Amino acid sequence: MTDDDEAVETFYTEERWQNWIDRLREEDLDLENEDSARLLMNLQEDTAIAVAKIVEAYENGSIDEDRAQKELTEMQEIVLSEAPIEDDEKAMLVESVQMSLEVVFYAAQEYVAAGAAEGEVEEYIHAAADAEAEEDIDAAIGYLVQAGTLVLDSADLDVSIVDEMEYGLVAEWVNGLDSLQNALSDPETVEENS
Repeated sequence: MTDDDEAVETFYTEERWQNWIDRLREEDLDLENEDSARLLMNLQEDTAIAVAKIVEAYENGSIDEDRAQKELTEMQEIVLSEAPIEDDEKAMLVESVQMSLEVVFYAAQEYVAAGAAEGEVEEYIHAAADAEAEEDIDAAIGYLVQAGTLVLDSADLDVSIVDEMEYGLVAEWVNGLDSLQNALSDPETVEENS
């Protein structure tokens, strides 16, 4: 732990996540409606921004590796736990956001532990799609984690690559990496009231 660790901001709280969940519960969600789609995207982007801020704090020495991993793990537990939403359709939409964010957490943890992978983002995404086609989901996640470490190291992710693949887990996870890339390029907190 660095001397500054104690003075560093709280990166994410259960209350912050719960505020989003409460907002989703109150909304009449319809994905055809731009406001509903934006609300779900803001939820995902807000989480990715918090992940980016943890990595940034680690990179600039404000927190050490142990603190960064602890923050990422605690945040992951908050965000990926089952959301208390009774409406099945809303619960499925939140699960989709959670799935997109899953690889974001793994990539950040890997980046803090070992830095960026060697290679190109697109190579890893294509390898992940191939692994998914062969039903090797663990390998697909592994490839996307490596792609995510490259995104965290400022490599460019061309999200249009998803247009070439069948919709599935890899497409969901690439969507999460796109949110991470957006967070890194414009790391301002998404307003919950936007």
